[in-house]
Amino acid sequence: MKILVNPARGEWKSELARPVQKSKDIEKIVKPIMRKVKRQGDKALKKFALEYDHVSIKNLLVSREEIATAKLLVSEELQKAIIQAKVNIEKFHEAQQTPDLIMETMEGVTCMRKTVGIQKVGLYIPGGTAPLFSTVLMLGIPANIAGCEEIVLCTPPNKEGNIHPAILFTADLIGIDKIIKVGGAQAVAAMTYGTESVPSVDKIFGPGNQYVTAAKQLAVKKGVAIDMPAGPSEVLVYADESAIPSFVASDLLSQAEHGIDSQVILVASSEKIAQRVMQEVNTQVEKLARKEIAKRALENSVAVVIPNQDKAIDLINDYAPEHLIICVNEADEEDVVSRIKNAGSVFIGNFTPESAGDYASGTNHTLPTYGYARNYSGVSLDSFTKKITYQKISEKGIQNIGPTIEIMAENELLEAHKNAVTIRLNYLKENQ
Repeated sequence: MKILVNPARGEWKSELARPVQKSKDIEKIVKPIMRKVKRQGDKALKKFALEYDHVSIKNLLVSREEIATAKLLVSEELQKAIIQAKVNIEKFHEAQQTPDLIMETMEGVTCMRKTVGIQKVGLYIPGGTAPLFSTVLMLGIPANIAGCEEIVLCTPPNKEGNIHPAILFTADLIGIDKIIKVGGAQAVAAMTYGTESVPSVDKIFGPGNQYVTAAKQLAVKKGVAIDMPAGPSEVLVYADESAIPSFVASDLLSQAEHGIDSQVILVASSEKIAQRVMQEVNTQVEKLARKEIAKRALENSVAVVIPNQDKAIDLINDYAPEHLIICVNEADEEDVVSRIKNAGSVFIGNFTPESAGDYASGTNHTLPTYGYARNYSGVSLDSFTKKITYQKISEKGIQNIGPTIEIMAENELLEAHKNAVTIRLNYLKENQ
């Protein structure tokens, strides 16, 4: 990681630029995949499994026998950890439920709003360099709470044609039984168009590589909603003299190990803190099993020294990180946190690692990246629902509100709109 000392505002965007995503080149690869799946269905999915995953798949749908076997392969220790995480995630997402709204806006005019679960949702769970069974919890739990009628889970198989046991155990734990052995852009295509084994869905969730992301964005053009535009994982840590350098370094590396296109940013209040953190990063990275991946990610990363707190907060809001860790003096903590406007999820204090949110604290880890935290929220219970409004107007109500509607419609030159009210008002006059 290079260190920048008090860079000018005009340099922020270029110096903190994320790794470039060559979306047009990627789309050229993804579009033919989408078309083949649309035309050939399961046949195309099996062909792509052979081509990309190097495995011959006979049955795309995971069987109950495979799920039962998987449970035996997951250690009791991991099972307990997954169950504890499930409890916390359920608590936090159940608390997000809101009652239906019913109110009378004026005499005789009643307006209502009701929350309804999206009928069919698709969950994409990466299983390549890291099998993200935690994402099964993060997406499956709110889908269940929201009352989604059909939940489809797609995840790539290994070279033996199997799904990672922890993914199957977790899916079964929360009641997902439609699990498909398919990954990559072809999985998104299957959930978009539907195949013999994969139902089409109304909304697709889940992280993935650049090909999955491109496929999700193409799915939107076909009328399927997605959770959010998402790119490689990222974290920004804001640290002053009270921060513990080894902790900060561990948080930076926890994101760097995700992939070579991940980015980590340190915003430090002094060069001394920045140097101490860099020393820890260099020491800790050598102990990681995924150190080569982390080192490549660090090439995309930077430490920025900004002594002025106001300027540091402006930089954070300008960058809009997926994960933001704030390690500052407790006397300043509340003020700093209150001034954060753009972040996917915020972690406060020396003893709050980003890993807590990734796994078990209760918040959701599916978050906006690539600066989309400026205008997108992370996944929550609301992501799996839609709000339907209703209204009921009585005879007295149409008499009260009718003249207002007539005047507005007439001035917008929409005669039929006005007439829909006038005809009712005349009916009431004639029948009173």
